[in-house]
Amino acid sequence: MEAGVVEAQVAMRSSPRDPLPLLSPALAREFAPLHKRALGTAVGLAVGMSVSIITAFHVIVQPANALDVGLLSHYFYGYSVSWQGIGVGFFWGFVTGFATGWFVGFARNFMITAWLLVIRTKANLAQPFLDDLG
Repeated sequence: MEAGVVEAQVAMRSSPRDPLPLLSPALAREFAPLHKRALGTAVGLAVGMSVSIITAFHVIVQPANALDVGLLSHYFYGYSVSWQGIGVGFFWGFVTGFATGWFVGFARNFMITAWLLVIRTKANLAQPFLDDLG
């Protein structure tokens, strides 16, 4: 976008009663809310692939001095260090990662919204009120 177009859009959206200027486009991008499903999917795929790769490594190589990956069966129903465990581990890793990513996105969006609300409220309270005019 050209600079003049952005300035015209900002001028159209602002009102004379608005004590806070609107955010610049760069800050608006920084404070934009995260897409919770997209973050959940990305984290879920990363965790699912990690569990699958680690399981496949243990099935193929069978390292002697490695940590016991079979302990994941206490958390992931149906999981075992086997060829079937690769798929089961991917499924449960994806579910766990998706839930974690979605919650992180939700918490981040909530905290940014609450923080901006507090800042805006403080700025509104700092403005003169009817008794201060005159």
